Amino acid sequence: MTTGTKRNVLGVGVDATDYTRATEAVVAAAHERRPLALTALAVHGVMTGVLDPAHNARLNSFDVVTPDGQPVRWALNLLHGAGLTDRVYGPELTLRVLARFAEEGLPVYLYGSTEETLSRLVPALERKFPALKIAGVEPSKFRAVAPGEDAEIADRIRASGARLVLVGLGCPRQEVFAYAMRPLLDMPLMAVGAAFDYHAGLLRNPPPWMQRAGLEWFWRLGLEPKRLWRRYVILNPAYLARLAAQKTGLWKATPPAPATGRPATFDV
Repeated sequence: MTTGTKRNVLGVGVDATDYTRATEAVVAAAHERRPLALTALAVHGVMTGVLDPAHNARLNSFDVVTPDGQPVRWALNLLHGAGLTDRVYGPELTLRVLARFAEEGLPVYLYGSTEETLSRLVPALERKFPALKIAGVEPSKFRAVAPGEDAEIADRIRASGARLVLVGLGCPRQEVFAYAMRPLLDMPLMAVGAAFDYHAGLLRNPPPWMQRAGLEWFWRLGLEPKRLWRRYVILNPAYLARLAAQKTGLWKATPPAPATGRPATFDV
């Protein structure tokens, strides 16, 4: 566990944090020109770590892991008495960070998703934050990185003058990308999941009552049943079973040590 706010949720280090502290961590890293990797994990994100020890070790090396889903916030409160009153939802955190970057004149780089999504996302963000400086935009290649390509991507990002990279590759590809690219960049990387699609207007947010009740998964399942049914029908019960086992002491949920080596390959 890399910070004083990390707590063990099924062996994954999740920060007992809020929007303000998470935003400040990103802004401070940008001003100080130092690398920082942040992701916001819902149940699916936590379970990717539970089911893949190597990925769990990568997640445990992240500087900030926020409780994106209500069930993850509930786990922090249940297991560790965190007293969190709200989750730190990736799309909402993205807007709060961008508001600060616009206010302070810090440029951002958008990496991932498709050209179509980015073509809708950029004007939407510019309408919302007229002062926002978008230093560069680069869609996903939807393939594994070629030899030397990671350095080329890092060179493009640095040359753009960006002080933040928003990564929208989907879980867990975006977390592996952020982990792999962190040593090559002197700026924060935020793995923001579906934030690109939400803010581009391609996905609709569920009603507030569903978000408060932790039923966002049900909303998304209704929107994309063929793609997401395995994620929610299988992983949600597995998460609850593991949580109960950790709470009762039947399972120690021992977290792996944070990873240090770069992956041999990853998606770009």
